[in-house]
Amino acid sequence: MKNITIPQAGLILRVVLGITMLSAVADRFGLWGAPGAPGIAWGNWENFIAYTQTLNSFASKSVAGILGAIATICEIGFGISLIIGFKTRLVALGTSGLMLLFAISMAISVSVKAPFDYSVLTSAAAALLLSAIDKTLFAVDNK
Repeated sequence: MKNITIPQAGLILRVVLGITMLSAVADRFGLWGAPGAPGIAWGNWENFIAYTQTLNSFASKSVAGILGAIATICEIGFGISLIIGFKTRLVALGTSGLMLLFAISMAISVSVKAPFDYSVLTSAAAALLLSAIDKTLFAVDNK
C-alpha cells in the first residue's frame, strides 16, 4: 500500500474543513432542514442568532446579529477559499483562529465539554496543521 503524501493530506484537510464550514452555514439558512429536524443545529437564521447571543452573553440581540453575520461571512469566505486552495496558509490560520474563538465562547458560555462534543478544537487543530503545509494538491495557490 502506498503512503499518502503531505500534499495529498493537505488537499483532504482543505476540502473537509471547507465543507465543514459551509455545512454549518447551510444549517443556519435552513438548507439542511427545518428547526428541530434530526441532525439540525439551528435550521434558520433566528435560531443561529439566538445561539450566537448565548455564546456572547454580553451582547444584545442586535450585536449578536452583527457577530453572527461576521462569523457567517468569515465561514463562507474561508470555506470557499479552503476548497479551492486560495491563500491556503493565511485562510487556514484564520480558520483556526475562528474555531478557537468559537471553542472559547462555547467553553465559557455553555460548558468546557461543548467544544469537544462538537469537535471545534479538532477543526482548529486541523486548520493549524494545514497552515504548516507548504503545498497541497489541486490548489489555486500552486499556479
